Amino acid sequence: MENGLPGLEEIRRAAELVYGTMPATPQYTWPQISERAGAEVWVKHENHTPVGAFKLRGGLVYMDWLARERPEVKTVVSATRGNHGQSIALGAARSGIRAVIVVPRGNSVEKNRAMRTLGAELVEHGEDFQEALEHAVRLERENGWHWVPSFHRLLVTGVATYALEFLSACPQLETVYVPIGMGSGIAGMIAVRDALGLATKIVGVISKQAPATALSLAAGQVVEHAAETRIADGVACRRPDATALEIIRAGMERIVQVEDDEVEAAMRVYFTDTHNVAEGAGAVGLAGLLKDKGNGGRRVGTVLSTWNVDGSVFGGVLSGAAGA
Repeated sequence: MENGLPGLEEIRRAAELVYGTMPATPQYTWPQISERAGAEVWVKHENHTPVGAFKLRGGLVYMDWLARERPEVKTVVSATRGNHGQSIALGAARSGIRAVIVVPRGNSVEKNRAMRTLGAELVEHGEDFQEALEHAVRLERENGWHWVPSFHRLLVTGVATYALEFLSACPQLETVYVPIGMGSGIAGMIAVRDALGLATKIVGVISKQAPATALSLAAGQVVEHAAETRIADGVACRRPDATALEIIRAGMERIVQVEDDEVEAAMRVYFTDTHNVAEGAGAVGLAGLLKDKGNGGRRVGTVLSTWNVDGSVFGGVLSGAAGA
């Protein structure tokens, strides 16, 4: 396709590959959340993948391609706050490839442990994701390893399989609220919406404490800005990807920005109304949907994209202590 997005048949082939590791995840409408939103709300449960996050789909597709097309690659390196790293670690292990993952210092203890148990070699460097990413690039150059970016067409193709399941099961959604970090999740949704010829509007949701994507879209070019969110580290993007920005600009309806307090409130809503755990980034979409109440139509959707939150952090959010 001209916009660089995968087409329907490519996404369907990716789905067949993904289903060799995991089944399709469910989507449910929850009466309690619908009552809060004043609309029929459907939630896509990507917290039900083997790593508790939607990104696994992209890692499986990317690593399968790498093993087939670049068999000389023995080591990959990437940077993450956790979910991308888990997807790369599991995908690499399945393909017999060594994975070195760089995380910023002070990263989630439980995400770090998960990546290690999935087989990744962890390197802690830098104060935020961008510094970890820059160090990962240095390691790639110094060692001749294969660099796996946070945004890539193959990752989008894999991730798009969640959107294919969601929009196939719920084709009459008027609006879908999708969290934006580095952009693969919303790009996958745009690809499927366009491939299926649906009229569904796609609203991107970002943390107001990590506004680089919104600033970049407004400026028409990449704008770097500090990410200072205390709870939504999975969408704490300091420097957006230029290709992702073009796809988002062309296919997204608009952006909603949410405060950390609103994200924490959405995490509590998921738990009290559905007894599902969501990390901050995983609840960003719901936070945006609830903030945008009345503007999305009568039948709307969002994705609970990940549940990987440290127990101590989640306990603080449930008690209302976080950020107090």
